[in-house]
Amino acid sequence: RDGGPRRSAGPGGAGGRRPAAPRTGSQAPSQRRRTGDPARTVALDLLLEVEEQDAYANLVMPTLLRRDRLSGRDAAFATELAYGTLRLQGRYDPVIAHAAGRPVDGLDAPVRALLRLGAHQLLAMRVPPHAAVSETVALARARVGVGASQLVNAVLRRVTERTPEEWREATRVEDPVADLAVHHSHPGWVVRALTQALVADGRDGDVAALLEADNAAPAVTVAARPGLADRDELAAQVDGVPGRWAPTAVTLPGGAPGDVPGMRSGAVGVQDEGSQLVTLALLEVPVDGPDERWL
Repeated sequence: RDGGPRRSAGPGGAGGRRPAAPRTGSQAPSQRRRTGDPARTVALDLLLEVEEQDAYANLVMPTLLRRDRLSGRDAAFATELAYGTLRLQGRYDPVIAHAAGRPVDGLDAPVRALLRLGAHQLLAMRVPPHAAVSETVALARARVGVGASQLVNAVLRRVTERTPEEWREATRVEDPVADLAVHHSHPGWVVRALTQALVADGRDGDVAALLEADNAAPAVTVAARPGLADRDELAAQVDGVPGRWAPTAVTLPGGAPGDVPGMRSGAVGVQDEGSQLVTLALLEVPVDGPDERWL
């Protein structure tokens, strides 16, 4: 009624009713999230450096991790994603070619790298398929544009339609050496040389297991030097795992070893756990002569 008290209008007009938020599904692709997460960005940049600049992955990765200030779990994820993709690139390329309906070499380098990253997440990492696809597509949208991101989306969705075992059968090669080379992502000449060596040793059936072991990601172990660093405190700081045998050992989850606390001062150093055991054993051996200890 005119002249009576009125409730002040809120942001949406009379009565304070707010406008409905726009639904993500109604947005044009160009309006949706255009950025990739930092870990996947680092992995993509590493793959492109290796392919386009012939760079060494282990030398480039620490620089990229520092650039984007990644550490802990994020650094570990970026490291496994990039290194794992490089290790199994030969396995993923036939899968991508099958899903894309075109040779991988015919794709632009950034698109090719993005598809390899997506394939590794889908076929070899414990990343939920929807996250692997959506995050890789978001990175593609940010780096190569909407059109190319649609191709990445379509191809990766086709990859999700089969299990790793089904893709193994779909990409199987008739020649046994070539088949092992593709599946285990090794050059054909390496597979032939290893096969010949194992046959000569009477172990011709072990070549597949040897290739599989060669693809296993090596763990980086550091030593918390006695009197300078505490093993358990170091493990907690870096989210690492205390060694099984050496009381000084910590296995890192990934990332750049140079960023580990105490590394620059010398209180911590990169050293295999077996090597640490040898060092500790020597410390227990009596020393003859003027020296009081081995080290």
